Amino acid sequence: MADSIAYKILTLPQWAALEDGSFDGAPVDQADGYIHLSTAAQAAETLSRHFAGQTDLVIAAVDLDALGEAVRWEPSRGGDLFPHIYGRLTLDVVIAYGPVEYETDGTLKLPVAG
Repeated sequence: MADSIAYKILTLPQWAALEDGSFDGAPVDQADGYIHLSTAAQAAETLSRHFAGQTDLVIAAVDLDALGEAVRWEPSRGGDLFPHIYGRLTLDVVIAYGPVEYETDGTLKLPVAG
């Protein structure tokens, strides 16, 4: 896959765990055996499907290249390929993060490094 950045949506307690160094995944991640990520094109739908009505969320941009073989692209929603991490998500591969916010046109604002 050409995408080298994917996004993880986290609750504040999950973000706190990641800030402490690593994150083993949300309950759904642990049940499935991998950490679910979304591409830029998939993140807004992931947010609306799995985090509807929740506030105080953080979105983290993850450098997939830095994770190497731990990342697998696998079919999920509608047959689209999603990046999954088989292992822990560590803070050192997070290149940007911020609160879940929306642009004035209503699109999801993705964190940008720098």
